[in-house]
Amino acid sequence: MPAPLVPPFTLETAIAKVRMAEDGWNSRDPERVSKVYTEDSLWRNRAEFPRGRKEIVEFLTRKWARELDYRLIKELWAFDGNRIAVRFAYEWRDDSGHWFRSYGNENWEFDVDGLMQRRFASINDMPIKEEDRKFHWPLGPRPDDHPGLSELGL
Repeated sequence: MPAPLVPPFTLETAIAKVRMAEDGWNSRDPERVSKVYTEDSLWRNRAEFPRGRKEIVEFLTRKWARELDYRLIKELWAFDGNRIAVRFAYEWRDDSGHWFRSYGNENWEFDVDGLMQRRFASINDMPIKEEDRKFHWPLGPRPDDHPGLSELGL
């Protein structure tokens, strides 16, 4: 069994932690995703401030009911001790069929067990045409051979 990904992070463990987060969010399973956060985790996500797993599940349930065909790519930006900074982009469509690419940055802070205790996200949405989409894989985790953000020029 691999060692748990706990602070202090190395380059290797920070990259692995980011990919695990990406894969979790691409599952679009709020209960699964909530398990990597502390019971009292504090978030800032746009204008919402979920606190704790129950509110995280409620937030993610609303999010993925609204953001259909969601596909996300995260990339490590920086790390130090128990903190990781990432940049990300995700593509989704609304229930009218309009496509968007959302760009953002997240700052994460972890407890000694490797659970995320703080997540601060800044996100901007950009309408895109369906033919301008760059994230083409079946719903679920991004395949290992699919380019990341830097390779896609994002």
